[in-house]
Amino acid sequence: MERMNLIEGAASSGEWQIVAMDMSTDKKAQSYYGKAKLLLTGEYLVLDGAQALALPLKVGQSLSVQYSPSFDPVLYWKSFDVNGNLWLEARFEFWRFNILDPNPSDEILELQNILREARKQNSHFLRDEVDVFVETRLGFPLEWGLGSSSTLIYNIAQWAYVSPFELQFKTNGGSGYDIACAQSDSPILYSKNSSGPNWSPTLFSPQFKNQLYFIYLGKKQNSKRAIRQYLSKRENVTSEQVKRISAITQAILNVQDLSAFEQLVHEHEKIIAEAIERTPIKEEFFQDYWGELKSLGAWGGDFALVTSDRSEQETRDYFLAKGHEVFLPYEQLAFGEGECSKDQVIDEYFH
Repeated sequence: MERMNLIEGAASSGEWQIVAMDMSTDKKAQSYYGKAKLLLTGEYLVLDGAQALALPLKVGQSLSVQYSPSFDPVLYWKSFDVNGNLWLEARFEFWRFNILDPNPSDEILELQNILREARKQNSHFLRDEVDVFVETRLGFPLEWGLGSSSTLIYNIAQWAYVSPFELQFKTNGGSGYDIACAQSDSPILYSKNSSGPNWSPTLFSPQFKNQLYFIYLGKKQNSKRAIRQYLSKRENVTSEQVKRISAITQAILNVQDLSAFEQLVHEHEKIIAEAIERTPIKEEFFQDYWGELKSLGAWGGDFALVTSDRSEQETRDYFLAKGHEVFLPYEQLAFGEGECSKDQVIDEYFH
């Protein structure tokens, strides 16, 4: 079988360049894709068994792999942001994934850790005498906190033929809901207990979804740090709180009108605020807002869900006046049942 021989491209272009097409190998080019995510209910308490409602998104991250025969194999890695700009580049030797470039960044060290853990779980991963050229491409701004790490882990796990959940738990930790979202085509119900993750597709398409919006709060949260902080205080969490959050999750799936949904959101925020000893986002920053706001995922600065019984323009203008320019209608970002396209979010915020 013919195989292209690839070499690293010029730094200015950031692309691999094809220089020959005569070499033979049985390694085929591969590509993988994982969807981004938002956690609508159950943040933090999902770590203690609460049932959560999670949303796969219309954006995600791709990973492509190409191979070229080599007597001295090297893994070449390039990561591109939503605008096509190279933001991470690294080289690894194969046998221990030692980094071949000086002064690696924290992101490169994290990538090394993921690759090494994948090797532990599959000893045959990247053992052939080939150079490997990997490119990852994000479909959303890196700072949005929608799952650049979880989609990377999911894609690497698919490539390495290992469990994405196990790879996540051994590297980034967390509940694993983001890994479930990466491979889902609809909203999911997710929980995790001593036997492992449990998740299933569900229907969440309320009649009032055109009155739901996402806003970006402008402060990307560190999920690992947020989890550590929660676990250090988890003795404050009661079984009644966990049960009530699970009940709210179920109730949200069946709610028929915006007012009832807002009541559930308000109660959910109150319970989580008590559990993590934080102030709800509306009470802290948006006391004069007419609808409800709900923090999504780690509290403090990524995305929030907004409800509104007023026009989209009036709602958008309110948050724009507060300095929040990224304002997305629910259906523009959330991946709905039966949809199959990728990276559909309009690019007005990306370029």
